[in-house]
Amino acid sequence: MVASVEMYLDERASRRIRVLWDQLEEMGVQSLRTPHDGRHRPHVTLAVARQLDPEAVAETLATIRVAEPLRINFQYAGVFVGRVVFLGPAPTPELVEHQARVWRLLDGAGMESLPLYTPGEWIPHSTVSMRVPRPLLTETLRRCLESLPIEATVTRAAVADYARDIYREIP
Repeated sequence: MVASVEMYLDERASRRIRVLWDQLEEMGVQSLRTPHDGRHRPHVTLAVARQLDPEAVAETLATIRVAEPLRINFQYAGVFVGRVVFLGPAPTPELVEHQARVWRLLDGAGMESLPLYTPGEWIPHSTVSMRVPRPLLTETLRRCLESLPIEATVTRAAVADYARDIYREIP
């Protein structure tokens, strides 16, 4: 189980990613549409921890705007270990610095994020599937690439832990 600080995308970009999720589901690839009763939204994750207290996170991040209206341009598709497929945005200096600022505040408050989210290690991404079956991996990546580019603007942010039924929007 994990909790995360997520930035959500404008409606147009979210709709395009949801169309991709639907295409993957039709192929037999479980997308983020399916887990946790479909509560996932297209997003970019800034920090992940085993557990987060949403009120403590909101208080810790009160000095910044997590839902900063950043422009994000998804330009590539990739695969993490475990056949986790994602859309990758250009790692602009603004996006990278924003994630680092969020991480530093959480770390300074004693909320340890997973090591892959440490500034300098973090790879900006929007996950589309958590475990693609090997025989469908190439076709999944092709479908992802065909959906690009996707230009987006961050509109909202939240602390989410779907397994524990926690969702708390933060500014």
